[in-house]
Amino acid sequence: MAYTKTLDTENSVPAETGNARQRKLPLSLLVALVVGSILGSGIFGLPQNMAAGAGAGAVLIGWLITGVGMLALALVYQSLALRKPDLNNGVYAYARATAGEYVGFNAAWGYWVSAWIGNVGYLVAAFGALGYFFPVFGDGNTIAAVAGASVVLWVVHAMVLRGIQGAVMLNAVVTLAKVVPLLLFIVLVALAFQVQTFTFDFWGSTALGPLLDQVRSTMLVTVWVFIGIEGASVYSARARRREDVGRATVIGFAITLALLMSVSLLSLGVLQQPQLAQLKNPSMAGVLESAVGTWGAVLIYIGLIVSVGGGFLAWMLLAAESLFTPAGGGVMPEWLGRQNRQGVPAHALWLTNGMVQLFLIVTLFSKASYLALISLSTAMILLPYLFSAIYGLLLSLRGEGAPGTRRTADLPVAGLATVYCLWLLYAAGPKYLLLGSLLYAPGAAVYLWARKQRAERAFKTYEVAILIAMLLMAAVAAYLLSTGGLSL
Repeated sequence: MAYTKTLDTENSVPAETGNARQRKLPLSLLVALVVGSILGSGIFGLPQNMAAGAGAGAVLIGWLITGVGMLALALVYQSLALRKPDLNNGVYAYARATAGEYVGFNAAWGYWVSAWIGNVGYLVAAFGALGYFFPVFGDGNTIAAVAGASVVLWVVHAMVLRGIQGAVMLNAVVTLAKVVPLLLFIVLVALAFQVQTFTFDFWGSTALGPLLDQVRSTMLVTVWVFIGIEGASVYSARARRREDVGRATVIGFAITLALLMSVSLLSLGVLQQPQLAQLKNPSMAGVLESAVGTWGAVLIYIGLIVSVGGGFLAWMLLAAESLFTPAGGGVMPEWLGRQNRQGVPAHALWLTNGMVQLFLIVTLFSKASYLALISLSTAMILLPYLFSAIYGLLLSLRGEGAPGTRRTADLPVAGLATVYCLWLLYAAGPKYLLLGSLLYAPGAAVYLWARKQRAERAFKTYEVAILIAMLLMAAVAAYLLSTGGLSL
């Protein structure tokens, strides 16, 4: 394990004791962590989510942009794992190395908020799927659903406290289990695929607007379904071999891209775009039901429940790790860097799941939908991705950590990843940047707490400017929300 100065929560002994070496994660488990964190609930709503604002032609272009952009980002994470093997938890460390401690903190904070909000969305989606069989669960935000989700939350929490290795191995098993219904869906829908259905209004009807707007409408959807591509990087301190971090990222990307594109594009050959756009989520159920009958919908609902369970577990691990590593670097409160005897960041896990529990209760009063929750989660991840890409670009320009031949190979990839991340911010628009600022702003108090513990200066001059800008954006967002000028 990393961070040998971190103390055991209960016994005040160094965290790396006993069989720490055996607890390091091999390539196979890192790949499962990447695939498991990417393949959650998003893929099951993908046919409707993509078709809601775009025709088949725009969907194809959207996947082309996403495939190239996300591949570039995956390759950046691979390159950075080799160039800077001393930096653990890349989402945080790369932002800190690029622009200082407060920006690094915000990357970690944003990633953590994205993770636990996403987990609330996973639980809502899982019990919404159970609502297909048991109406008492409704859309996943009824009293019965929240009670059931709470039980699941704390049972999984107790299991993770028993050890990261066991939790990651369980994630690998669940990941294999949830890929099976996806492969079956792809085979059955491919058999029902009709070319004339796929080419119907290929470039979209006039109601969908210009082609550029259609392509933009697919962007947040594709970012959401690909969140988790950095999973191996977040767990880099626990990898058995450093080079496995990059390999797991690229292998996980290739597997999930093939599955995501197949589900999205083949569905357009079974139902026309207007029909797909009207489907209830999980829309994969409606597509397969139209192809093979009612049993197809049942299969997808069961697959969704299994898939969300795996995604929930993977993101619980990633969320806790995203607090633990920065605490060791002094930008999070010290107590978040404590581990129990099993090497689990226990305090970070308690805080994470406490927030999940709180927001589960909030869904009872706000009736927050799954789509609203994932929109918030996606907005929080864009800036951490951007700083990872920028750091890769800076290192490539300087030629740091790699021979000259590697510099020339990495430079265009890092440049492309940076442009892609900037495009995502443009595609998201000001709405999600404002909503994101509301969630980033409270983190300043946590950062001040951490700096006070170390008796260190909190903000540099340029960081004060960042803080003021963030607080102003949060104030604007709060005002617009209160007046109805902004909503999810």
